Parts: sequence; structure tokens; C-alpha cells
Amino acid sequence: MNRISIETAVGIFIIIGLLCLAYISLKLGDIQIFASNHYILKARFNNISGLKEGSEVEIAGVQVGKVSKIILDNDQAVVELLINPGVKIQEDSIASIRTQGIIGDKYIKISPGGSEEYIKPNGFLTETESTVDIEELISKYIFEKKKE
Repeated sequence: MNRISIETAVGIFIIIGLLCLAYISLKLGDIQIFASNHYILKARFNNISGLKEGSEVEIAGVQVGKVSKIILDNDQAVVELLINPGVKIQEDSIASIRTQGIIGDKYIKISPGGSEEYIKPNGFLTETESTVDIEELISKYIFEKKKE
């Protein structure tokens, strides 16, 4: 009888440990199993160099969402943003791609506008600023110096 209760306790302990491991893995991987109540906005950029799915979306330095999908449409990148519920974005807001620090990850910064109208789910942020390509700027500078 004592042996059965020890084996049962060990089995329960292992099951609880595996459940905790699965929970931590999902949280650290930022994976959602169940449907979320986030809504989607889209933005069209000429250049998103370095931006990845899962990158942060911020307003005033506060994370309000993340990049869920990036697709190419007519030589432009269309970026889908998953925005947290309760966050409303004005129609004249500006979405720009920024870098965290000097060589950090890219993220999308949304600068709020002054409009009283808000973008509806699946709507587009029409005002966008693409990423600055440092390599392109350096090569232009070098080639201009050689011409002189």
C-alpha cells in the first residue's frame, strides 16, 4: 500500500512539472493557443529592412502590439499589426520603423495624430515612414566623395 502512494505522488509531481514547463515555454515563446481579442491594422512601407514578425509596436514608448505578418504587395511591404484591445489609433497617426539603440532590433513607432476619427479594425495606417538604410547612406557619401 505504501509503494502505491509513493508512485502516485511521484507521478503527480512529474505531471505538474511537465505542465509548468509547457506553460513557461509558451510564455517565453510568446505563443497564444487561444484566440485573442487583439485587432489588426495594416501599414504599407517602401522599405522595412530588418523588421521581423513579432517585432514590437509602440506608442510613446509603451508596447501596444506586435507585428503579426509581413507580405509583399506591388513592390511594397504590407505589415499587419496586432494591436491590444482598448488602444485606439487616430486616422492621421504616423507609423515609422525605428531601431532600438544603435544596432538593436527594429520596431514600429506610432506617433498619434490629432484626428477625432479612429482607424477601424483591418484598416490602414496611411501615413508611414520607412526605415533608414544606413548602408545606402554610407555608399552615397563615399561615391560622392570620390567624384570630387
